[in-house]
Formats: sequence, C-alpha cells, structure tokens
Amino acid sequence: MIRYTAFGLALVASVILCACGGGGGSSSTPGFVKVIAVPNVGPGTNFSFDISAVDGAKGRMYFTDRNNKSVDVIDVKTNTFLKQITGGFAGCNTGPTCVGANNDMSGPDGLNLITGTTFIYVGDVNSVKIIDTSSDTVVNTVAIGGTSGLRADEGCYDPDHKIFMINSPGESPPFATFIDVNTQKIIATLLFTDPGTGATGPASAGLEACVYDTGTKTFLVNNDGSTANPRGEVDVIPVSFVQTGTPAAPVILTLPVPTPANGFKIFPLGNCDPTGLDLGPGTDVAVSCRQGVAGEPLTVQILDRTNGTVRATVPIGGGDQIAFDGPTNRYYLAASRWTKSGLSSGPSCSAASPCTPVLGIIDASSRTLAQTAFSGNNAHSVGVDPVTHRVYMPFSSSTAPGGCSTCDNVPTGGVLVFQE
Repeated sequence: MIRYTAFGLALVASVILCACGGGGGSSSTPGFVKVIAVPNVGPGTNFSFDISAVDGAKGRMYFTDRNNKSVDVIDVKTNTFLKQITGGFAGCNTGPTCVGANNDMSGPDGLNLITGTTFIYVGDVNSVKIIDTSSDTVVNTVAIGGTSGLRADEGCYDPDHKIFMINSPGESPPFATFIDVNTQKIIATLLFTDPGTGATGPASAGLEACVYDTGTKTFLVNNDGSTANPRGEVDVIPVSFVQTGTPAAPVILTLPVPTPANGFKIFPLGNCDPTGLDLGPGTDVAVSCRQGVAGEPLTVQILDRTNGTVRATVPIGGGDQIAFDGPTNRYYLAASRWTKSGLSSGPSCSAASPCTPVLGIIDASSRTLAQTAFSGNNAHSVGVDPVTHRVYMPFSSSTAPGGCSTCDNVPTGGVLVFQE
C-alpha cells in the first residue's frame, strides 16, 4: 500500500479534498512523499514532459522535458532535483511555453536505459540522441526519418542481441527503427502497413510503446490501428526478422502475414486505443488502453503474451505509461485521463468533460485493481525504483492543460513521489 510519510506543498489539501478512488476499483486514501520542483516550471506552466525511467543501481530517475529541451535527473536517495541534460533536443514546436504544441513535432519523447551500459537512448525529432551517464552528456545522434520534422517516440531494448527499437508514429506510414547498440548504427527499418500489403499498403494509425520479451525473442508493440483492428492491436515481431540487416547494409522491411513458420503474431485489442505496455509475471503482458470514444469503460487489458488470450480486463485506464515492478509484483499506471465515472471523456479532457488523473496500482498476482491515488494534471508518465519502491510521476500545473476537475489546489507542476 502507498502510505503517508511526508507531504509536499498545497498538494496535501488537494488529496484530502478530492475523491481519489475513481469508479469501479478498490482504493484507500493514499498520500505522497514529496513534490519535487522542476526549473522553469511554475504556476500556470503547461509542463510538456514524456517518458520516465529509473536506474535502481545508480539511484537516479530520468524523464524527458520539452519545455527545457532536456532530460531531467532526480536523485532517488534524497528525492532532490539534480540536473538537466541538454544537447540539441528539439523542444516544443511552438516554443518553450509548449502551448498548442504538436507532440509529433516536439521532443525529447521516449527514453530507455540501455542495461549493462552507461547509455540512455532518447527519442527526439528525426533522431535518437544517446546520453552517456558517466558524463551526463549527449555523445551521439542517430538520424531517423530524414527531414520530416516528426519525432522518434517510444522505444525498447533487446539486451540479448543488443538491438534498440524505436517507433516513429507520425510518419506515413509509421515505422520502427532498429539500432545496433554496439555500433550505434541502424540495421533495419520496419514499415507498419497492413500485413502482406507491402510498403504502399494501408498504413497503421500509429505506434505506441514497445517491449522486448527475452523468453520468445520477440518485440511486442502497440499498434494504434490496422484495417483488421481499427482500435488497436499488439504486433509481435521476431528479432530474427530485423537481424537480416546489418550496420553496413541496413534493410527496409514490411510486415508479413503472420504464420507459425515466420513467428509473427497479431493480438486484437478490441476497443482499446492502446498506449503503454509492459511485461508482467509469467507470460502476462499489460496493455494500457486510453479509449477515445466518450462513454466507453476505461481499462487495462492483461494478455497471455504467447497467444493473445485476454486474462483480465482491469477497470482502470485512460493512461499512457505503465510500468511493472517485480519486487512488489505490481503494475503502476499513469492514468492521466481517468474519470470519476470510469468512463472515457473522449479524445481529450475538457471543462465540459473533465478528467480526474490518478496513479492506478494493479496487483499482478490477482490481476485486479489494488489502489488509486490522485496524481496531478496530465500525469501520464511513471517511473518505479525497484530498490526503494518509490514511484515518480511528472505532472503539470492545475490550469494547463485544461480539463482536470481535481487539480484546483495544485497550481505548480513538478514531480510527485509516492512510497509503496
């Protein structure tokens, strides 16, 4: 359970005054450890951040920050803001206020720790930037997508074959880029059109999070929509398929029709509109759904990642990033578009159809909702420290973006810290 330990700023009043449970799940009245301030994020700031990750061995939490064109670093041991790593990140396409920004034209975006190394790979506009944490500097830039002005977004790492995958969801068609981390060079580009239709076939509606499964030697990626599954699917891609390319001779590939022989699989997600996903215990994989049709139940789907069977539909959703923590055996969902009714507010939050953002905690053993906690405006990113079991969530000010009905007492954005 999340427990009260210490409180930050005016957030306490908001926690006490709001109904934090949401609809449909069990909850208590959880509290926060601390609110960590972020430079240049003040009252009314539209804080445009994206993906978070925690390096438990190093005791650092990292997240991408478009307002400051940086990767921000927090010390987990002391819960203090350490620094901002800069190095040519794009920022918001509308400037540092990020008001009205197009996320597909802004960066930095996704962020992945390359385990066993000192490197972090960061998605940015038409590039992946590589940070060396031994110096906290950008040491290389891998060009992606030419001069389209569109971002490389979320990625995942295969430590078995030392391959990094990153998605470019706004391109036409959307594609994934595969980088050999030993040489930091591209080996393959995979175009996401309908399977078997080639490069000119019907394009995917976009790409979201991905994850590598060492048990099956496959990448799993949330596909926003295909002709067969217009509201989303999980595509399963054998790593051997992209290994046909090399740093010296990269290849451009398209999705084949799945067969037992080629190892490709497609798991339909129904009316999900998927965002985040992460591997759970056994053969489970959790998919965060952010249903975009008003009135639909907001959910997380837990699938058998070997065959796509739905093992549970958990009544918590409207989130983006979801992270599994092995020591606590829990999933942590950044449910920024959760609502009091548990039903979707539509494609966005608004004053007429407001959201009540929460941190959703799912017990991975029972595949049920264990707890929720108020999480702050647009808190769609989450990082979990496997050592201290602290949970970190960037959030924006109460008024920007609009549409949060429980954020009145949180005028300034920052990073929330919970203790599990």
